[in-house]
Amino acid sequence: MENTYISRTSGITSRDKIGYAMGDLASCLVFGLTQSVLNKYYTDVLEISVLSVMIMTIIARIWDAVNDPIWGRIIDRAKPRKDGRYRHWIKVFAIPVALAAVLMFADVRGFGADGRLAWIYLTYILFGMLYTCINIPYGSLAQVITSNDKERSSLSVFRSIGSTFGAMPAMVLASFCYVKLADGSRQMDSKRVFIGAVIIAALCVVAYAVCYLLTKERVKSEPAPREKGQTMKVVRTLLKSRPFMAISLASMLFLAAQMFGQGYNTYLFHHYFNQPGLTMLPTVFQYLPVAVIMFFATKLGNKLGRREVCSAGILVAAAFYLLLFVLALFGITNVWLYLAACLFSGIGTAFIFLLIWVMATDAIDYNKVTYGLNDEATSYAFYTFMRKLGQTVATILINVPLLKIGYNGSELKTEGLSAEALKSMYNSSVMIPAVLFLLVYIILRFVYPLSKKRIEELQVKKNELLG
Repeated sequence: MENTYISRTSGITSRDKIGYAMGDLASCLVFGLTQSVLNKYYTDVLEISVLSVMIMTIIARIWDAVNDPIWGRIIDRAKPRKDGRYRHWIKVFAIPVALAAVLMFADVRGFGADGRLAWIYLTYILFGMLYTCINIPYGSLAQVITSNDKERSSLSVFRSIGSTFGAMPAMVLASFCYVKLADGSRQMDSKRVFIGAVIIAALCVVAYAVCYLLTKERVKSEPAPREKGQTMKVVRTLLKSRPFMAISLASMLFLAAQMFGQGYNTYLFHHYFNQPGLTMLPTVFQYLPVAVIMFFATKLGNKLGRREVCSAGILVAAAFYLLLFVLALFGITNVWLYLAACLFSGIGTAFIFLLIWVMATDAIDYNKVTYGLNDEATSYAFYTFMRKLGQTVATILINVPLLKIGYNGSELKTEGLSAEALKSMYNSSVMIPAVLFLLVYIILRFVYPLSKKRIEELQVKKNELLG
């Protein structure tokens, strides 16, 4: 075998793939709670106004703009431990992030209005900080498990498989956390939500432990130099890197679309379709194609180009949501038509869902080869922050339509909303994902420059540079 840098720092096994998948399964177990349950828990159980939820989320992101780069620099400058440069932090923060997730769902209705608001600020920001502490080293781990882009593509697929299974428990909880009231209406039950959050958090810790035990760091890297102004130098380099900024924006908008759907569907299925027990089905239907496409996504991406297959797929997804909007203009809407569109759009989104992470590592490799940037954790911290902006965008897009129709968390009956409000709710549910997916397509197709040919050239340059 040829003794090149890539050959010496590759050779992943099934243990690595399963372990890496379990890491994102763990993260998505608790992150899924914020996607699928938290917004409705705030508005319907704790009776926090939708405007207050939006403002809190924006403030949390302002803090993340400071916190995430700082933590990235800490990781980059830290000396590798005996158990690895990045795996070590997974062991340290697994339990704290799980506990923080549970605290967000504590029943604090007895605290009073100001006390409840203070509690959600404290616990939401704390969870975000601890999630950053574990997610940045976990995301950076792919860079040191292997240097081979095809093996990283495989890791990206397994990571996405892990996130698929990780998102499911929260969706199940979102469907079965209701109790029937005397008048026949259904209300979110705080005890069911809390117990579900505790179980999900415990599973999260177990999954992180498996990730820690099964993965291996093959690529050796030295701590970043402690030079004055190095952080701003890294940030400026990232901002001028077209591949990195393009994939960061695409990932932000794609996550916003995912989170919008999962969060807004709790309201749509409760009020428009009057089927709160089916809330989990849109996500299930969107993820079903992943179970098939995951077997050939890596090969197809390597053969045709990751940018090429992902941009084509996301355009297909946008088309199905636009079709739902057109049909609604003629009065054609029903729950099974909506779910069918979710299934077919899921075929299109499956490719970017499975390959988005390797596209991010491609961009980080580009920065290393082009600009000599070896600060992987700081780069991933910036990428993580952009994805968190997607979470904020989703929260705003969920709550602005609710504000528009005058939604009140204490108004739990479908008949309490006017026909016009319900129509507006449905239109928002299909048009917002359509627009977000179209924006992702434009970025991937016309802004992100790493085509199949460019990726092949990048691998050659990386071998030449690193020997």
